[in-house]
Amino acid sequence: MKITFPHMGNIYIPLKTIFESLGCEVILPPPCSKKTLELGVAYSPEFACLPLKINIGNFIEALEKGADTIVMAGGVGPCRFGYYGEVQKEILKDLGFNFEMIILEPPQGNFIDLLNKIRLITNRNNNGVKDLIKAIRIGWKKALLLDEIEKQLFKYRPRERCKGQTEKVYNSLVKEILNAKCEKELALLETQIHDVFSNISVIKNLTPVKVGIVGEIYTVLEPFVNLNIEKQLGELGVEVYRNIYITDWVRENLLPSFIRSQDHNIMLKLAEPYINCFVGGHGQESVAQIINFSKMGFDGVIHLLPFTCMPEIVAKSAIPRINQEHHIPVMTIVLDEHSAETGFRTRLEAFVDMLCHNREVKNNAVLSGN
Repeated sequence: MKITFPHMGNIYIPLKTIFESLGCEVILPPPCSKKTLELGVAYSPEFACLPLKINIGNFIEALEKGADTIVMAGGVGPCRFGYYGEVQKEILKDLGFNFEMIILEPPQGNFIDLLNKIRLITNRNNNGVKDLIKAIRIGWKKALLLDEIEKQLFKYRPRERCKGQTEKVYNSLVKEILNAKCEKELALLETQIHDVFSNISVIKNLTPVKVGIVGEIYTVLEPFVNLNIEKQLGELGVEVYRNIYITDWVRENLLPSFIRSQDHNIMLKLAEPYINCFVGGHGQESVAQIINFSKMGFDGVIHLLPFTCMPEIVAKSAIPRINQEHHIPVMTIVLDEHSAETGFRTRLEAFVDMLCHNREVKNNAVLSGN
């Protein structure tokens, strides 16, 4: 069995670790690229949203490298993500590929059910429950460390004196986390993260503009799809805060309800005056997080969504009222295969300029006592 799965940010690192720890061979697709996108667009329905098209490109490239088993997540609710696996399977079969597709449906809090599904994938290697738990523990630890170094990257990038230094530190740590073989190595890395980043030379007393990023999870987490928005904003002197990380999604969707944090449910209540029910995907979360960022004093928010994404279109319809009542600028960016970095950068620069101007006006008003 040669397993593959789609890219979405750094999720490939904990997944690769889990499956390889259980004796499976993993065939990673190449990093998402223009070729990946072209393959996906060529063989996907035109009306399909961008994540499905990129996934198809990932799978074609992995199958051509020798993969014979695709592991794909399933979904529930109005979002079309729940149909991805079946649609992708039919497309790839029509193209003549010979493979098995295993769709892991959300256990909706039943973590034991998820463990049993993973055991079915790896049962040819005679793994016991202890082996499975150990593999998941290491994968989870890597996911936590990856989230932490991303947060440090967002913090230090707009403050660095030597442009590109923070990126080098981050990339080096990603490689170390990827190559770590045991929890002891990961624990040592965890103690080093703060010191490594604190050694970066920064501009003293700098207070960057703060921008929150919300939206559909794939467009938020996959840098190829969002045209490296976090890096571009960092280069413009913006400190970025993301509304969701891989570990957040795992906690809210895979862990049993009795051990989940209640913070998520409390945060969702912020959306009730605008969207008072589940609309699929992260529509409710996007609205709640925009309001949350406003309460935290952020300068602005960027809302990302794939073209035709129904949950985020519902969220988008609430943004004008949120803007009026909470006084926070929100820029919505719709992404598809036609998105170009040149125009994208221009929009980001204009938005950041506006936020800087707004901050200056507020500061002057405070100084004048108005």
